[in-house]
Amino acid sequence: MTADDVRVDERHPTWWKAPLVATVPASPILVWDYVFLGAEDALGFLGGVVHWGFGLLVLAWLLPHRRSLRTARLTATVTGLVCVLLPPALMVLIGLVTASA
Repeated sequence: MTADDVRVDERHPTWWKAPLVATVPASPILVWDYVFLGAEDALGFLGGVVHWGFGLLVLAWLLPHRRSLRTARLTATVTGLVCVLLPPALMVLIGLVTASA
């Protein structure tokens, strides 16, 4: 075996970076959704999208730590972060538009 050969099931040493970068900005939305507004229909019809986003972030943390799953972990992380941050950003944008009108 040469030094250039890489085993497919080799453990990825920095597997945690992508989920951590996405979880840090997503955590305040989870706290806001459950603590301040209550767990029952806090974000209205957009709450389902936020919960799907948190599910994808959990999936990114729970995937096995192999290099072969790096793309799946990154895809779940980015999609989860977009699903978490897009509904509150849309609510803020609608609030700004209605306040300026």
